[in-house]
Amino acid sequence: MPVHPITLRLHTMFPKAFYRNLLPALLAGLALRLFFIWRFPFYSGDTAYYEELARNWLYHHVYGFYSHGRLLASDARAPGYPAFLAGIYFLAGTGRKAVMLAQALVDLATCVLAAGIASRLATDASEAARGRVAAAALWLTALCPFTANYAAVPLTEVLATFLTTLALLIFLSAAGMAIDRISSNRDLLHGAKVWFTGGLVVGFGTLVRPETPLLLAAVLLALWIRYRHPRNWKRLALATLWMMVGLVLPLAPWAARNAVNLGRAQFLAPRYAETYGDVLPTGFYAWTKTWMFRFRDAYLFTWKLSSQPIEVKDLPSYAVDSPEEFSRVASLLDRYNRVHAMTSQLDLEFGELARERAKRHPIRTYIWIPIERAAAMWFTPRITLLPYSGRLWPLGESHRSNPTDFEVTLGLATLNVLYVAMGLAAAWFWRANPGVLLIVAFIVVRTAFLTQLQTCEPRYVVVCFPALLAVAAQLFRRSGQGAAIEVRRE
Repeated sequence: MPVHPITLRLHTMFPKAFYRNLLPALLAGLALRLFFIWRFPFYSGDTAYYEELARNWLYHHVYGFYSHGRLLASDARAPGYPAFLAGIYFLAGTGRKAVMLAQALVDLATCVLAAGIASRLATDASEAARGRVAAAALWLTALCPFTANYAAVPLTEVLATFLTTLALLIFLSAAGMAIDRISSNRDLLHGAKVWFTGGLVVGFGTLVRPETPLLLAAVLLALWIRYRHPRNWKRLALATLWMMVGLVLPLAPWAARNAVNLGRAQFLAPRYAETYGDVLPTGFYAWTKTWMFRFRDAYLFTWKLSSQPIEVKDLPSYAVDSPEEFSRVASLLDRYNRVHAMTSQLDLEFGELARERAKRHPIRTYIWIPIERAAAMWFTPRITLLPYSGRLWPLGESHRSNPTDFEVTLGLATLNVLYVAMGLAAAWFWRANPGVLLIVAFIVVRTAFLTQLQTCEPRYVVVCFPALLAVAAQLFRRSGQGAAIEVRRE
């Protein structure tokens, strides 16, 4: 049976009934984002880096930082988000409000893309049901405070989320996923266009956030597992090839620039955003990975390196296994505080401590800590950009000390759990849907990777929320319809 891709044009992607929701949902979403921009604008340490890169690139034609009075080229951060900022600066000046308003519009576009994903996941449903699902996804994403909040901070999340959601929408077209239905050269050409275009979008996304290729890993994993029969290997190889070509194409100019200006072909942003030649405290990072799973510990330990003292009183009880180990850690931290730096010798000793802890408790280090990190990233009140403490326990004391803080934190935590629960329920109910399985694979692969970073920041899973809510929107199909479809498939 020939395969023809579903076009990306809105008038063919959505049922007519969907458009009754489009303007109201986008206006409500815009109001929410303007509220965050007006009431809770936020600027992180990374914001200044991106802004400096954008200004230097636009006004001095050098992509880099000033060091000792000289403007030097750098590859510490990929150019995707600074290019976005430079474009806004060129059109509207260097004010941060213009950046936030532009991000609000980009985020609203992401909501429409999420509705498109939901519609494609429901292609086996009636037109009326597909319209309800698409409208539900649009409203869910437009009113999601966790993604809307990032419009009010100059960081990569909004742009990375947009490109990731767009790539998922492209890959979820029939020509991209139904490899077994390719029966002619025309069908193969349609598939190649989808694979190449999806890879191209992922390539541009990689220039914004270096972990974006994990989406391609999830797509290829889903395709190779589903169509693993030898008769499909040629098509799978072609799909892999076209995705890789699309991925590399946007990265090639960046790598070539680095080779010419810096003497090395750097395709991705460095893992630790370091400058070439920096000595990294990898031993210290390895030690924190044997116990750190709470985001607040990043402020108390990882982000204090070489700038602030690290207090042994902040060390949680589960970071040591014995009084002897506590004394050893206290001695290392005391030496760090005296020299105000993580020396090579200190880092080696922290690395040795990490190896000992991992050898002593391998299951804890390689299984339980990553699980705890994943849970901490997904099940969180998400108040990082808001002026609230996030404190819930003990419940009575937290409520008495600051009722408003407690109620906002509890409300956002409950909403976060509700979103995840809806996504899990829909994923289980429509587990035979290959598009749902692709999104689940993407979320699992990305989350597993994030647990291996030196910190466990909840903002890194925000990129997954439009896709998660598109899956959750499948719950708005007619009662019993999904069950009937699944029974017929099985």
